[in-house]
Amino acid sequence: LLMEHIISRIYELLKETNNLIEFEEQVQLLMYDTFSSLVGEVFSKLNKVIKEQKQAENWKVERNDSKGIQFIFGDVQFRRTLMYDDKGNPRYPLDEWLGLRKRQRQSPLVEVKVAELASKSDYRESARILKEWTSVEMSHTTVGSIVRRVGKAQAEADERKVQELEDSAELPEGKKVDFLYTEADGVFVRDLKRKKHIEVSHAIMYEGWDKNGKRVSLRNPKVIMTTKVTDDFWNEVQALAVHEYSLENTQVVSNSDGGSAYSAEKFRQAFSQSSFSLLHQLDAYHIEQDINRTFGYKKNKWKEKIRKALKEHNLDDFKLILDTYESKLEDEKKIEKVGKFRTYILNHWDYITDWHERIDDPPEGARGLGVMESHQRRISFRMKKRGMHWSKEGAEAMVKIKQGIENNTLREVYLASQKRSHRKQREVKRTVRMSEFLRQPTRPSIGAKQGSISLYTAHSSAIGRLFKAIS
Repeated sequence: LLMEHIISRIYELLKETNNLIEFEEQVQLLMYDTFSSLVGEVFSKLNKVIKEQKQAENWKVERNDSKGIQFIFGDVQFRRTLMYDDKGNPRYPLDEWLGLRKRQRQSPLVEVKVAELASKSDYRESARILKEWTSVEMSHTTVGSIVRRVGKAQAEADERKVQELEDSAELPEGKKVDFLYTEADGVFVRDLKRKKHIEVSHAIMYEGWDKNGKRVSLRNPKVIMTTKVTDDFWNEVQALAVHEYSLENTQVVSNSDGGSAYSAEKFRQAFSQSSFSLLHQLDAYHIEQDINRTFGYKKNKWKEKIRKALKEHNLDDFKLILDTYESKLEDEKKIEKVGKFRTYILNHWDYITDWHERIDDPPEGARGLGVMESHQRRISFRMKKRGMHWSKEGAEAMVKIKQGIENNTLREVYLASQKRSHRKQREVKRTVRMSEFLRQPTRPSIGAKQGSISLYTAHSSAIGRLFKAIS
């Protein structure tokens, strides 16, 4: 009967609509309404079965309430029973069976989809796109609330990894690799407070490079992003590395701009599991930035000489060239820039040489480091455009969502925070049998029904060809 009703309704829509675009939109609405109604009916029947089982366990019925949950395919309305358990506690057993939290209005998939969409578009645009492409309709403030909830789940999963590492008597067994490459840097986004900023600490680790034609991609990249203090950031980096890898026989190669929050010593502590000395280098992009700031952005002989001295790792030539250039300056600001450049390079002199040149046998296909700048754009594009300002909570949630998407963990950790426990799942299997509410009474066969649908248009038209196809 249901299928007959659907087919009949589709035929009516073909007659009522003026073109296939309008027809498809109406069929989509029909699909949403049909599936929402069916799922709501299943949930209500489930509630009846569970209620009867709980009554056998001396639970008392208080009342029946209506509840609505927004799924991707529509708003599902169903009835569930408020009951008092044998200890007098008020509970909704159907909500517990489904894994719904108190006052939940969207399904877990909707919430994750909203968070994923909001990681690329602002909240208003995300709400508009959802309304345009799905049956989901919500305000931009609801989008923001979902972002904070989903991001918090990823943050809590990272915190658990850190705690597990601190509590564990031995390290977990992870993947073994010969080389592991890692980079770290920070990017600032605007705080809600005037003239205040929030630093997003960002680390990436990868196993090497894969080449497909001219395109080169990172092999198995993993990231950590957070607005927490530096120590917490590095604790999360270490926890991720330890859970992913067994690094005892791995050569770790690191790269950063040399700032105190991302120094070689920070990398050594985070990757102390390795028995090899850390191969750290100063980021070539930041060196070039400092050269341009010191000697100007136009091509000149001083820049070429400094680059040559750095490439050859010739400290005497570097000092001589810089002293000679400085002696010709009269502008105090330019002299100050030279002083800062000298201090920056000399403080990191041991890390100037490219890591390739410091080992005898680099792996085949190895490349220079410096992918962090391009990866930082994923944060800055979403969080710095159009004068955006962020609360600390909102910024942390957003970067954790981005991290979860990059690492393919977001859905897993969010569902882990929502789904039923294994104990609850076993209980459900014992008490609810799908056949109890899905079994349909049999009816005697009355033979195949025959009939036809009239066609009030030419057989050569679009409607006519569709009619022949389904006849």
